[in-house]
Amino acid sequence: MPTVVVAPDSFKGSASAADAAAAIAEGWRSVRPTDSISLIPQADGGEGTIDAMVRALADAGAGARTHDVAAHGPDGRPVIARWLELPDGLAVVEFAESSGLPLMASLDSLGATSFGVGEVIRAALAHGARSFVVGLGGSASTDAGAGALSALGLRLLDAAGDELPRGGGALERLDSVDTSGLVARPTGGMRILTDVDNPLLGPRGAARVFAAQKGADAAAIDRLERGLARLAQVLGGSPATAGMGAAGGTAYGFATLWGAHIESGSAAIAELTGLATAASVADVLILGEGRFDETSMRGKVVGNALELAGPATRVIVVAGRIAAVPTLPDGRRAESVALTDLAGGADAAQADALHWLREAGAAAARGEASGG
Repeated sequence: MPTVVVAPDSFKGSASAADAAAAIAEGWRSVRPTDSISLIPQADGGEGTIDAMVRALADAGAGARTHDVAAHGPDGRPVIARWLELPDGLAVVEFAESSGLPLMASLDSLGATSFGVGEVIRAALAHGARSFVVGLGGSASTDAGAGALSALGLRLLDAAGDELPRGGGALERLDSVDTSGLVARPTGGMRILTDVDNPLLGPRGAARVFAAQKGADAAAIDRLERGLARLAQVLGGSPATAGMGAAGGTAYGFATLWGAHIESGSAAIAELTGLATAASVADVLILGEGRFDETSMRGKVVGNALELAGPATRVIVVAGRIAAVPTLPDGRRAESVALTDLAGGADAAQADALHWLREAGAAAARGEASGG
């Protein structure tokens, strides 16, 4: 019996990774009902990470459960955020659940805080978590994780010895930090997942590259850059290291004060969900994302998964639009199905993405994908 692994990323704005996987699988089954199909939806450490892992682990029969935490959102309003508990004491925390940009009532680049992430981590520690995977992405703040660390006991002080208000806009007034109350780092360590390689500072840093999309104008960007630079002066560490600018510099804060290890989100989620093993032995591997282009091959979910396919595995890429040739490391060209081709245009494909994902699954099962 042929084995089929369906492992898409989310189709941003149209379908979650789990829903996309289910729709593609439904289409495939409509043509080949006896094939053995495994759904292993993927993520890159950003929004949707917990949902992808919950679905994949449930299908694999692994014991995992989510916990809700009452926390402060990025603008201080209350939110409910989840963390995922695994049997071995591993806690998975998704930055966007408590501190994501969509949680803001209105954009506030200077005042937005990562405080809620720290509250979620603290709750997981109190529950007995011994190690952490923290997915970064979709952040509202540019505070280098100062808010999160303050929720864990760090005190950020001005020249008068008073605590700074939350938000990256206050960091330029930082004089010193008090780490005496900082919660001890987890015994099993922390892995930070991100697929950006930006440093903390400079023209490719957290403020200059990402703050504008969080509502910052030129003056606010300069102010945030000064604040991040001042924090780096006080804390030290390695702000120039690739990835330190992730989630408004949160990667830098946790790497410097908690020894967190920064790694590729796509590769780590593939490992944690079992895709790394399943893809190597599957007869068919179906991947997917909203748009496949040259950037997809550089560490993103689909590009990473292409590297996992076994030498005899038939690989199919389903995407809203195919703008580049999906190629495996051994030089083989993967097959592909574009939703825009099936639907007759981008607007039609986006209007009913799940329908066209089912159609894509059916087309792939009938051998109608292009390339290969």
